[in-house]
Amino acid sequence: MLSWALAPLLLAGLQATTVSAIPSISAVGSKFFYENGTQFYIKGIAYQLTPDDPLVDTAQCKRDIARMAELGTNAIRVYHVDPSADHKGCMTALADAGIHLFVDLDTFTTQIEQTNPHWNETQFDRFKEVLDEFQQYKNTAGVLVGNEVLTTPEGVPAAPYVLAAARDVKAYRDQKGYREIPVGYSAADIADLRPMLQNYLACSSNASERLDFYSLNAYEWCGDSTYSLSGYSALQKNATDYPIPIFFSETGCNTVKPRTFGDQSAIFGDQMADTWSGSIIYEWIEETNDYGLVSYGASVDPSTATATDVQDGFTRQGTPTPISPDFQNLKSQWASLNPTGVALSAYKKSASSASLECPASTSGGWSINPNSPLPTLGQTYKKGDDDYTATTTAGGASSTGSSTTASSTKGAANAIAATSPVTERLLAGSLVLSGLVGVVAFWL
Repeated sequence: MLSWALAPLLLAGLQATTVSAIPSISAVGSKFFYENGTQFYIKGIAYQLTPDDPLVDTAQCKRDIARMAELGTNAIRVYHVDPSADHKGCMTALADAGIHLFVDLDTFTTQIEQTNPHWNETQFDRFKEVLDEFQQYKNTAGVLVGNEVLTTPEGVPAAPYVLAAARDVKAYRDQKGYREIPVGYSAADIADLRPMLQNYLACSSNASERLDFYSLNAYEWCGDSTYSLSGYSALQKNATDYPIPIFFSETGCNTVKPRTFGDQSAIFGDQMADTWSGSIIYEWIEETNDYGLVSYGASVDPSTATATDVQDGFTRQGTPTPISPDFQNLKSQWASLNPTGVALSAYKKSASSASLECPASTSGGWSINPNSPLPTLGQTYKKGDDDYTATTTAGGASSTGSSTTASSTKGAANAIAATSPVTERLLAGSLVLSGLVGVVAFWL
């Protein structure tokens, strides 16, 4: 007979959530907060040590995390992961060091494209798999539905597809009963698209059809620049009264060397800290582009490299050696910049319900009709259709629907198909879990 002493152990083993002392992060209004109500400012590093997934080698993670902690890092951004891999070791090591994760949901084959934009089941299934894997970790601070999808004015029609992905990911997150992990987007710093894209992605009066946060890859502050000369004053002006958190998802211009990271004093200082939620420095490993903060050895000729830890001519395993003086310069900057922000209790009392006016469609410019419904799952943009009349390709069927049809089926992604591979695995796991709990109840 099963003993009473073993029952708690068995039940603990059935828990899907990784237990960790690290507090989770939530988005409230235009700011991020820890569970205790303290405002969270991002001091982050872009960490794609290996092209496929840098969060599977626990030993290497621990070596790198020790150096990250030395910098004062409290977050990393990872662009590509394998959702079927085991990430517990690295995620636990990150949590133990007080480091949170922002992770992109897409891959090179499922990302939303500005040419022939579409949003279908294949993409959505991949996004769900990544969310399913990382939602279990309390230090997952946010997920991103795209990175620099729009880079030209001609790419504007892709914007509604970014929002459609965010809408469906949020609906899936809520349907599964997951923690409300913020869902956002990382934008390219394209003057012709600012601030229209920024405002479009956050202007809907329907919270389910806007981002939870917006982030920008910006390299405007180079060398010994200033708040005004760099263009940061314009970025601040465009972000003032923005209704959701906004931060730099990449920064750290290297056209003038060494990098002194002078922009950090503006981002975390009086000029911007009340509006911006911090920054992520690009990037951790030294590669051909010379943006690295650490190196694992000299570069090698890719055609002659035989070591398994060498990819694209760079060693990606071993002891991380700081790049001098960039590493120390960033460490010194972050050590002197510690904004306190505002307490959640005070913020809730004083914060107004900020709202944005959606950018109007203009001839030859921002071509999105603000009154058009978002694309539904399975739609592909059809050039010339400002109201997003779309060709439906999901499930192998092909039909053309009008904007009226799209409007009437908005939110259809809330119902997850039972034939989805992810859903089948989740249903199977649920049945197994229910059975095991039943066994425990029987023996008790």
